[in-house]
Amino acid sequence: MPIKPNATREQVAPLRPLPAVIGLAWLIPGAGHLLLHKRGRAAILFVCVFVMFVLGLMMRGAFFSPKTGDLLTTIIYWGGFVGDLAAGLLYLLANWLGYSQPDVPGHVHDYGTKFLVAAGLLNILAMVDAFEIATRKKD
Repeated sequence: MPIKPNATREQVAPLRPLPAVIGLAWLIPGAGHLLLHKRGRAAILFVCVFVMFVLGLMMRGAFFSPKTGDLLTTIIYWGGFVGDLAAGLLYLLANWLGYSQPDVPGHVHDYGTKFLVAAGLLNILAMVDAFEIATRKKD
């Protein structure tokens, strides 16, 4: 017996305006959850993204800048740049305050670069989670 989609499913309005939730979630990690009254989750996300970003800075990780070239170079550098930028205000403040570490060889610097990108990727997951909560797909 085939499964039929639920035709009587009603459309429900989002809890908050989606652009505000997504914009705040990008700019300040956890702020989208705070806007949705999920204070515990907001605090955990903020602390995790903040600590990961600060550890990346302390390890003297480098920010990615968009570069072109062959396909693999383009994907790596643009992906890293998007990951850095996804950290929101943390990335913007670090750039505005003059943090600029050249890409140097070494394990610690390499881990720092990965921590900076991972902080942004974690913030993307937080943005998706806030979106799903705002659209009532998740509690």
